[in-house]
Amino acid sequence: MSALKPKHQRLVLLVVALIALVAAGLLAAYALRSQASYFYLPEQMRDDPPEIGQAVRLGGMVEEGSLATDPDGFTLRFAVTGSDGARVPVRFAGIAPDLFVEGSGVVAEGRLAPDGTFVADNLLAKHDENYVPRELEGMSEMQAARMAEETTVGLE
Repeated sequence: MSALKPKHQRLVLLVVALIALVAAGLLAAYALRSQASYFYLPEQMRDDPPEIGQAVRLGGMVEEGSLATDPDGFTLRFAVTGSDGARVPVRFAGIAPDLFVEGSGVVAEGRLAPDGTFVADNLLAKHDENYVPRELEGMSEMQAARMAEETTVGLE
């Protein structure tokens, strides 16, 4: 029985490596597909809702007057509205971010429940372009720049 020539050995090794690389890529794509979190606006949630229990993100504005805390003091209920008036009720059990207020933007990560309520696991509060951190309120631009410079000294 004859052994493979070195040229053929390299070719076999190259083919095996290529097959392993493709298999690893397909496995990674499959894993990421199952972890992907799709983004929905309230109007999309109303018109074409995701499957019950599928992990998604819901983004919109917190409806004015809709924010309420359950008697347990831990669960928040509010509604997220879209540009065309679509409304999605949301329930969140946890500590809300500091920027989370009525009338502000929010991205809720969670799942749609069978009753149509969006059950959020995580809230991400959004702010507008005029946002100023509490520490910088009332400062001039020059004072704020000086404070930022002082806090970065020694980090380099």
